[in-house]
Amino acid sequence: MEKRELGKSGIFVPPLMLGGNVFGWTIDEKQSFKILDAFMEAGLNFIDTADTYSWWADGNVGGESEAIIGKWMASRGNRDKIILATKVGSQNRAHKENVSKAYILKTVEESLKRLQTDYIDLYQTHFDNEATPVEETLSAYDKLIKEGKVRIIGASNLSPERLNESLKAAEGGLPRYQTLQPHYNLYERENYEVKYEKIATDNSLSVLTYWSLASGFLTGKYRSEADLNKSVRGGAVKKYLDERGMKILNALDEVAEKCNTSVAAVALAWLIFRPSVTAPISSATTLPQLETLVNAVQLKLTPEDIELLTSASEWK
Repeated sequence: MEKRELGKSGIFVPPLMLGGNVFGWTIDEKQSFKILDAFMEAGLNFIDTADTYSWWADGNVGGESEAIIGKWMASRGNRDKIILATKVGSQNRAHKENVSKAYILKTVEESLKRLQTDYIDLYQTHFDNEATPVEETLSAYDKLIKEGKVRIIGASNLSPERLNESLKAAEGGLPRYQTLQPHYNLYERENYEVKYEKIATDNSLSVLTYWSLASGFLTGKYRSEADLNKSVRGGAVKKYLDERGMKILNALDEVAEKCNTSVAAVALAWLIFRPSVTAPISSATTLPQLETLVNAVQLKLTPEDIELLTSASEWK
């Protein structure tokens, strides 16, 4: 399987990342273990989570996803085979976004405990708080890297200005972000392509896209308002049911039929083939859904396929 480097870190990953946001939310520990086992059996090992997943679910406080992944790695004895990413800084019921040094140094210990590991491969700034100087945030990561608790760092929901400021600050000897985790998919292209893509390519940032299937719209599951009650996420899909959305689905249908695969696999493969993208992030709650993710990695789109999808989703 093709491996791609995270920034200039010397860490290589497959071109797909498993999203851990569903663990302890829409699937329980037992089903999460099945998904994780099947992911590894498919030759994939790149897993994303966050310290606050999934605080929004009834009865949860945050940390449930990390705890499940930690139990799974401990039970399987496979920590050394995993490229593990988690995040810090987002809000939950107890606090707002926080990227202060004191908060990061406290929170990383809680993540390490839940994950039952002594190091995190990729530690990411999940959400920014612009009241905190970027140098303070990076100095926390500097301490963690020197202590061996973190290998490399990445950024997610930072403004372009704060991302550039962080990269500039790193020139003075502070740790440098190696990855960027933006909201990007076949439908939602403009924000990333206008504001972030050049920063990523100019600075060799590996791009790990979240919401890669647009809340499930790019699976082809939702094609009219009557379909919106098919899942708990249906309400978030209504905004995609416009002329452009239908044009995208028609193009996905055409390529999927030609390749004898699913619409979702084609949508993920389009991201995998984007020059600036290292790995899309996608989650699965069932083994058939996971098979779709694996199929995306194996799918070989032709230049004609890519052009059809890119043209259909054009936003300009």
